[in-house]
Amino acid sequence: MIRLNLLTAWRNIRRNSFYSLLNIAGLAIGLAVGILILLWVRDELSFDGFHKNASFIYKIDSHVGSGASAQIWDGAPGPLAVFSRQSIPGVAGAVRILPRWEKLLTTSGPASSPDTRPASFLESSSAFVDPDFFTLFDFPLLEGSRSRPFRDDHSLVITRSVAKKYFGNADPLGKTLVIDQKNVFTTTGVLADFPDNSSIHYDLLFPMDFFGHHLPDSSWKPVDEDLGNYTYTIFLRLQPAASPAAVQQKLSSIYAEKQGSDSKTNFFTLRPLRDIHLVSNGGDHNALSIVRIFAAVAILILVIAGINYVNLSTARSMLRSKEVSVRKMVGAGRPQLFLQFVTESAILFGMASVLAFVLISLLLPLYNNLAAKQLVFRLSDPGVWLVVGCTIIGTLVAASIYPALLLSAFRPIEALRGKFSVAGISNAGFRKILVVTQFTFSVGLILSTIVIRDQLRFIREKNLGFDQSQVLSVNMREGMHDHYQTVINELRRFPSVEGVAASNNTIAGRFNGTGATGWEGKDPSSTFLINFGFIDESFIPTLKLQLAEGKNFSGTPADSGHYILNETAIRKIGMKNPVGKVFSLHGIKGTIIGVVKDFNFKSLKENVAPLVFSYDSAGWTTLYVRARPGQAADAIAAVSQLWQRYDGAYPFSYSFLSDDFDRMYRADQRIGTLFNVFAIVAIIISCLGLFGLAAYSAQVRTKEIGIRRVLGATVIQVTGLLARDFVTLIALSFLIASPVAGWLMSGWLHNYAYRTRLSVWVFAGTAGFILLLALLTICTQTIRAALTDPVKSLRSE
Repeated sequence: MIRLNLLTAWRNIRRNSFYSLLNIAGLAIGLAVGILILLWVRDELSFDGFHKNASFIYKIDSHVGSGASAQIWDGAPGPLAVFSRQSIPGVAGAVRILPRWEKLLTTSGPASSPDTRPASFLESSSAFVDPDFFTLFDFPLLEGSRSRPFRDDHSLVITRSVAKKYFGNADPLGKTLVIDQKNVFTTTGVLADFPDNSSIHYDLLFPMDFFGHHLPDSSWKPVDEDLGNYTYTIFLRLQPAASPAAVQQKLSSIYAEKQGSDSKTNFFTLRPLRDIHLVSNGGDHNALSIVRIFAAVAILILVIAGINYVNLSTARSMLRSKEVSVRKMVGAGRPQLFLQFVTESAILFGMASVLAFVLISLLLPLYNNLAAKQLVFRLSDPGVWLVVGCTIIGTLVAASIYPALLLSAFRPIEALRGKFSVAGISNAGFRKILVVTQFTFSVGLILSTIVIRDQLRFIREKNLGFDQSQVLSVNMREGMHDHYQTVINELRRFPSVEGVAASNNTIAGRFNGTGATGWEGKDPSSTFLINFGFIDESFIPTLKLQLAEGKNFSGTPADSGHYILNETAIRKIGMKNPVGKVFSLHGIKGTIIGVVKDFNFKSLKENVAPLVFSYDSAGWTTLYVRARPGQAADAIAAVSQLWQRYDGAYPFSYSFLSDDFDRMYRADQRIGTLFNVFAIVAIIISCLGLFGLAAYSAQVRTKEIGIRRVLGATVIQVTGLLARDFVTLIALSFLIASPVAGWLMSGWLHNYAYRTRLSVWVFAGTAGFILLLALLTICTQTIRAALTDPVKSLRSE
């Protein structure tokens, strides 16, 4: 019986090769894209789950400020780790991480022979960590001791790729690396490279004790005592029975006791390790929502592909009515027929699955590039088979049941009359419902894609409040920093250089923050969070910032007692006529001499944050150079020339401000690109189905077309007659999809503080595009049918 079913199914597939190929193509594309999306979703949801105690590890987030200035910081004061270990029941471990934002010139120790030179590279991913880092987390330690990873404060743990880069195949333990030509560290451990699905990624790990013994400034308090420094990332591992809510309340109580403040109940909250990748410290679930949307898109594409199969199968049911009727009359039962048609579906799905695997193998490198992932499609991976199996079996079951039920359920007498129905719904009626559903999803994807594209374009074109064009930034080393005045004087002599300035950090979202502020009339119990930057007198004019009132720094020693605040800072502290008023930063009192107009230095997902500028040449680490139009290459060459003179031991690197700001939106740009691809795939699959339905419609109405042509109907009239029903269904799809997509994308746009508006032209343009595409698809078949010789049409059976 099974052999007969397979043989019969194969003959039917070959006999209807045109429709079989359409089905296989639509299913293969849908399965390939659906599986690729679900692999991405699986990877996103797997972040940090490989730690055996991941469910009990939490990160401390800090709640600072009050009222309008309240914010949540990723960092926390270092002493919280000590308090947690010593005074809070239920805490099994605590680890501090202090990222090193600077690039480190790292050189291997003395050469092994006179003919070899030490390897030297700039390392940009490093951090200071507590020794418990290696026991709290489960990152594989290939060499060294987990219980004693650092032998002293000049020890170093590196990743396998770093060890290979500096020491080749030699054993790295005991070998030395020289950092910035002055500090020598001995390698005492080697970690496996951090997994791609880890929120924590570093190449070099230094002992926290080294930072504690080499604080940047003599005024800094010891690491274990400084409650005002929120730059540490702190993780806690709780006992299985411990309550995170109780721990964070106890942590906040200890902090309030140490600080002598009772203005807030919770200064700190605990965020689960598994949430860090997809949920922000403020509880923003936007990234998680994107993952859910992608999962929904994968299901929608699979549904669209399945609808194609159902539509084409049920549409051709009338053409198979005689076959089914004869088989029933000679004794075939409904279970036998049902099994026959499910077998045909299984063969088609098997062929589509093989083609889908081929497409995945071919498309995966491009997909990884678009999604910035390193996904691997290995059929030996049980996790891959879980995704693949659920996708294929789910789609097969959903798409094959109705056609099999329809073809096995109708009565021979009804079949010969051309009447089919299941559950009271006619064959044609059900098919119309599926077409509307299919194009509703496709229209929704296209509308979403257009809105995302418009928002990303809005971000790129929005005036940020300063001129970022033709401005390059360079992280100065000791040589350029110590000879800064000479450097800027020489740069200004180059014709290609329009302006030169300096600050303590890049303006693209990287100003530091602090709550150590004061002003006249401030409530002593309140905390005000403000970003701060150290700039020179050329910073404001070089970046073309605008002063709302007051004046700029003059470049004289008197500027050390002056501050310039932005409009948001003045507004949030409620100060009237601020110029001349007293303001303090980190306990240093000064006078406000100016107010700079608000400008966006963070992502446009956030409103402009409070900001204060001070004048401190010791903090100038970033050099800004504005090139004259069309002379950027010459300006870069000029900076490189001076770099070689003062900091030639370090590789020269630079970045343009415009590129720095674009990096803030790379995740959104990737999402926009992927949505473009998904929308195109959905339309291709939908049009394949529409093409097949149009061909079927023309086939079953061959005699009608011939009669109409004989009676004088024109090609245009016949084409319009055949296309009218499809156009009506697609128009209905648009009417359903538009309000739903508009509502969903309006919610997505609210993730941005600055956003474009939903325009009626977006919807009108989408409607026109969909209708035009549908007409082109339909007309390829209807015009061909209308042009057929009427004599041949009337002779057809």
